[in-house]
Amino acid sequence: MILLFDGTCGLCDAAVQWILRRDPSGAMRFAPLESRLGREALAQLPDLARVDSMVLLHRQGAWIKSTAALEIARYVGGIWGGAVLGYLIPRAVRDWMYDQVAKRRTAMFGRTDHCLIPAPEQRARFYLT
Repeated sequence: MILLFDGTCGLCDAAVQWILRRDPSGAMRFAPLESRLGREALAQLPDLARVDSMVLLHRQGAWIKSTAALEIARYVGGIWGGAVLGYLIPRAVRDWMYDQVAKRRTAMFGRTDHCLIPAPEQRARFYLT
């Protein structure tokens, strides 16, 4: 799986760091939406053309917004795997809640002038260009 994220969003940066600390196998990869890989993926999946939220690419396509967040929790597992109970909430409601946080993410978590620079031992997990 590859997580596409807003490379200049403070909340997105924190989410990537959170996943890196909890990733059980080290298999998840990361790419800013602004990277070549991010732009190409969005171009290949027409439904995502205007998406500026978290996108989790997988073999069959992509998950976005709250579904991406729930699938990340499932992937990380442990106590976070219980978050899949969120699937009991209708997607429209989950995505509305996701959008409310997304609208305020810059005010709450700030913005950076540059994309996340991973630690040397994690660099191979990122597509930054």
